[in-house]
Amino acid sequence: MAEKPWDGRFSEKTDRSVELFTSSIDIDKRLYAHDIDGSIAHCRMLGRQGIIAEEEADTLIQGLGVIKREIQRGRFEFDHALEDIHMHIETRLFQEVGKTAQKLHTARSRNDQVALDTRLYVREQTQAVIDLLVALQRVLVRLAEKHIDAIMPGYTHLQRAQPILLSHHLMAYTEMFRRDECRFSDSLKRTDVLPLGSAALAGTTYPIDRLFVAEQLHFREVSANSIDAVSDRDFVLEFLSNAAICMVHLSRLSEELVMWSSMEFGFIEISDAFATGSSIMPQKKNPDVAELVRGKTGRVFGAMIAVFTLMKSLPLAYNRDMQEDKPQLFDACDTLKACLSIMARMLPAIRFRKERMREAATRGFLNATDFADYLTAKGMAFREAHGCAGKAVAYALSQNRELDELSLEELKSISSLIGEDIYEVLKPERMIERRLSVGGTSFRNVLAAINEAQGRLGMQPDEPAMEANTSTKAAGSSAAHEETGKG
Repeated sequence: MAEKPWDGRFSEKTDRSVELFTSSIDIDKRLYAHDIDGSIAHCRMLGRQGIIAEEEADTLIQGLGVIKREIQRGRFEFDHALEDIHMHIETRLFQEVGKTAQKLHTARSRNDQVALDTRLYVREQTQAVIDLLVALQRVLVRLAEKHIDAIMPGYTHLQRAQPILLSHHLMAYTEMFRRDECRFSDSLKRTDVLPLGSAALAGTTYPIDRLFVAEQLHFREVSANSIDAVSDRDFVLEFLSNAAICMVHLSRLSEELVMWSSMEFGFIEISDAFATGSSIMPQKKNPDVAELVRGKTGRVFGAMIAVFTLMKSLPLAYNRDMQEDKPQLFDACDTLKACLSIMARMLPAIRFRKERMREAATRGFLNATDFADYLTAKGMAFREAHGCAGKAVAYALSQNRELDELSLEELKSISSLIGEDIYEVLKPERMIERRLSVGGTSFRNVLAAINEAQGRLGMQPDEPAMEANTSTKAAGSSAAHEETGKG
């Protein structure tokens, strides 16, 4: 068998430096299983269609199985002279079954072959990412259910804004990762298209059965245009785009974990198993896992930009530039899966300091909006009520007190509409309880969101935890009533 499949046209051997420069085997050897699976389906079709003898197809399939096991067991030798995984397998097949191996490439090109291998890989990895996203959502939902009674400050502009439930905050990330799951699921429809049979770019003269191959490889449909089929990498771009968006969400969560674990916030303590220390400062406990997830986001962004740049100026159809899509794709995929996996392991081990969170929710005039809403409910126009609330905040600041620490007499000096019932309105539990608008932070809304997510994700409610949380909430409500009117 010729050393190179194109040797018939060339009078000089390929320079060794060119072999090393053009070789992709160090990268694309991880596609070996997809390449062999595609070749087996192709062989079955060739035999079924009478393009090669069925006995020859059986021989080829048996030989491909031997090669697959050799690679799996680490007994396969790779050589840069053979460029890519396709040529390695074909060359080894010749050694295994003889000249019959030369029929393997009938009615196909490396152009549609690599397009097939890449689609098989992206399809497989997309499902793996979806599974990891579902697992991460389940972790977040369990945490939200466990901490349904925990109150914390919500933020805008990184300034304390209004009290919210920690569970509501956690469920916000569940929504983000749910969108990621939907994006990856939707992109599967455009990935799940068989390109094999397009050959180099124009199709083939052989009587192939592409639908049979699609059935063998479990593709939903076959490509409609042979030129597009071999030159299309939209499915790679889409995977990388989805991955980049998902990494944005992981990075935002990581940023909050880093901040919340600092002494300045003190909202959480990350488990020792997911933190590191300092080589010089004995007291340090660093949130390195969260920081690395945040940092690795740049790798995925870079991969996405690299492949977009790679594809933006390529004329139809296949160009060798496209060999460079796989290093970016593989690295981004590995990075994303690693980040999703480690986050799902780290989150359950985090200790939430509920008392510190609740205390933070009672300082900084987070009840100012409810103060204005209270006056609006008494008949005052909201803009006027907003002004009164602002004056109340300014006065409280001058006294170094919170709004609910002002006396009734002081509050009445701002508006005669204010009565003793204002103190109940300004309590964090009451403020949260009143946020009943769809998607709001009320206990009722968050419990409904948790129940909906559990159903969607196939989870069983943690009933003992729910009972305990409900009791805690009720106790908090009673305590709040007892304190009504205290100024």
